[in-house]
Amino acid sequence: MRTETQTSSAYKEYIAGLAGGLATVAVGHPFDTVKVKLQKHNTETHGVKYKNALQCSTRILTNEGVKGLYRGATSSFLGMAFEGSISFGLYSQLKQSLQGELNSSKPQLQAIIPAAASVGSIISFILCPSELVKCRMQVQGTDSLISRNDRYSSTLDCISKTYKNEGVKGIFRGGSATFLRESVGNSVFFSCYEYSRYYMRFQLDSSLSGHRDQQLKVLTDVGVGIVSGGLAGVAFWLTVLPVDVAKTVIQTAPNTKSSRNPFQILGSIYRKTGFRGCYAGLGPTLARAFPANAAAIVSWELTAKFLGIRPDRD
Repeated sequence: MRTETQTSSAYKEYIAGLAGGLATVAVGHPFDTVKVKLQKHNTETHGVKYKNALQCSTRILTNEGVKGLYRGATSSFLGMAFEGSISFGLYSQLKQSLQGELNSSKPQLQAIIPAAASVGSIISFILCPSELVKCRMQVQGTDSLISRNDRYSSTLDCISKTYKNEGVKGIFRGGSATFLRESVGNSVFFSCYEYSRYYMRFQLDSSLSGHRDQQLKVLTDVGVGIVSGGLAGVAFWLTVLPVDVAKTVIQTAPNTKSSRNPFQILGSIYRKTGFRGCYAGLGPTLARAFPANAAAIVSWELTAKFLGIRPDRD
């Protein structure tokens, strides 16, 4: 039976996770817009092709201004708020449960991977609809082949038209690709985060064992969070970017009867554009991955400490 203290602690962990999710969008959404455009345009046979992320960014800023980089941010903020809350909060709970009475401070893969994969599987059902709306809003801006009559005027308009034309099934288009990306990606993310954090703290604790300066300790914690979060984000996207490319193609395809199998889509992309097409958007993805995930981890950890809990219980 859960005690009142455990219930309060669990609630605070979800609040801390919410802060992490919001920080991810605030820092990373402009990079994500560029990534989605590269994935959409540079995997198609017809239409505008971008030479690189810089050209894509320049065209967006020239034609739409900064607002263009935050196209689709409303659904992204909502989706990532829920994702961050569930991802970080539930991960902490599941990892603690799987570790049981184990007192070792060293990360335990037998607890980390099942907890992370389970969380990824769950949040994929939240992310799929929000990312479908986000991607459709993002690709209809600069250089879009979508006619002005078929464009969405707002996030709500996109949701309404998608549901009207495709039903509930349309809202969850790309679900299998999202499920695969999140279950595998989260396992990689949290494993990398836990191990990099553990070894950095091990080294720093040894060298700073005689210091009691609280300000130095806070700065050290922030530094560790930045590096471990950034590295984990890069590892996540290097692992699952091809699946994400397939997801973008599936969710933005104008033909509602087109394939939803991510492996078939990747095979088609490879035949058209080669291996490079499977990693379309790699530049802005990695440029986004480090700062966005560093911001998420630091926000998560600092909010958890402010609320009087630890982001994990090693």
